[in-house]
Amino acid sequence: MATSAQDQIEIAAALVRLYVFLTQYLDRCFDEAARKSYPDADLQAHLADTRRQLMDILSVNPVVKKKLTEECDRILSLGAACLKSGTADAGMRQTIQAERGVLKHKTVALSDLVAVFRALE
Repeated sequence: MATSAQDQIEIAAALVRLYVFLTQYLDRCFDEAARKSYPDADLQAHLADTRRQLMDILSVNPVVKKKLTEECDRILSLGAACLKSGTADAGMRQTIQAERGVLKHKTVALSDLVAVFRALE
């Protein structure tokens, strides 16, 4: 199946959205304002919809699909454990900050790529 440049931009943009939503999910662990400003139901709906779209797209590459599934599951489990306990111990805080760092780097790199692709259109 051949993909157009527009398809490629949309895939990269969907990855950016997913990483932004995952970061927002982790932000809720430490930031009461983040929990109040973005209702959980809305965040969960956007996250689930974006993840579903990407899983459909990634069905052409089971290795990447599996990696993204594992990453999402790991981050969602970590955030859920933190939110459930109401606090994060030092180890959990460190793990969350490390995950946020990875998400930030991926988001910045993909955002730049999308911006360049869109400028070339």
